[in-house]
Amino acid sequence: MKLLRVGPAGAERPALLDDTSGTLSDLSGLVPDIDGALLADDAALARIRAAASAEGAAALPAIDDGGVRIGPPLGRIGKVVCIGLNYHDHAAETGAAIPREPIVFMKAPDTVVGPRDTVLVPRNSVKTDWEAELAVVIGRTARYLDSDEAALAAVAGYTIAHDVSERSFQIERGGQWDKGKNCETFNPLGPWLVTADEIPDPQALRLRLWVNGELKQDGSTADQIFGVAHVVRYLSQFMTLYPGDVINTGTPAGVALGHPEPKPYLRAGDVVELEIDGLGRQRQELKDA
Repeated sequence: MKLLRVGPAGAERPALLDDTSGTLSDLSGLVPDIDGALLADDAALARIRAAASAEGAAALPAIDDGGVRIGPPLGRIGKVVCIGLNYHDHAAETGAAIPREPIVFMKAPDTVVGPRDTVLVPRNSVKTDWEAELAVVIGRTARYLDSDEAALAAVAGYTIAHDVSERSFQIERGGQWDKGKNCETFNPLGPWLVTADEIPDPQALRLRLWVNGELKQDGSTADQIFGVAHVVRYLSQFMTLYPGDVINTGTPAGVALGHPEPKPYLRAGDVVELEIDGLGRQRQELKDA
C-alpha cells in the first residue's frame, strides 16, 4: 500500500494512493491518522487493505488532488535517527575513511516537512547541501534484535527523506553534527509511506536528485556500507525503536560537499527534485529563512 497524508500543515488527513488509477482516497473514516499507533495495529492495517481492494475502494471518498498539499506521510514521529557516510561512493568523494560501525546522529522530528514544502536556507548559511536518502519507518517495537530477519520484520515501510545539511554549521563550528542537521525544514519526507511488502529488497533501489534540472546524485542502495537490516539491528542495541520512528539511511555520492571548488551549495531560488524507485518524487524550492 501507498499511504500518505494530505491537507494543510498540522491538519493533514490520512489517504491512500491507488497504484493503477493514480487516484487518492480519503481514509479518515477508517483511521484517524497515519502514525506509529496505526502501523503497530494489525487490525487497522487490515481494514485499510480491505478497503483498498477493488470492491472496497469504490466506497472510499475520493480526494481531488488538484492543488492539494501532500504532507509528511507519517504523523507524530517519535525520533529521526540518521546514518552518516553510509555509501562507499559518498565516503570516497569526501575523502573519508569507510566507517567500521555506523555513524549515528539525530534530527529533531520538527525538522520534518512535506515533500513539496519550501526548504529554508538558514540565516548566515553559506554551505546548504542536498542529500537524497532512503528512509525506513519502524512498525514494531525493537530492542536488542539478534538477526537481520528480526530487523526487517520491525520495518513497516519506506519513504524518501531529503537530509538537507548545512556543512559549515555541521563541520566547521565545533561539537557534534547536530547544528548543521536540525535547521527548520531540513527533513522533507514523502510523498508516500510504501509498506514493506511492496519493497522486496531495500538494497536494490535507485536514488536520484536534481538541482535546477541538473542531475547531481544517481546511486543505488546496493552501495550502502551498512544495509537496512544491519542498521535497524545495530540501532536496536543502543536505543529502543518504536512504531513511528524514522531512520534516514545515508546518501550516495554527488552532494555539493563532494564537488570541486567552487562547490555548488544551495541558494534561495534553487529547486531540488529527488526520487527513489517505487517511492515517488519530491520537489522543493528554496527560500531564505
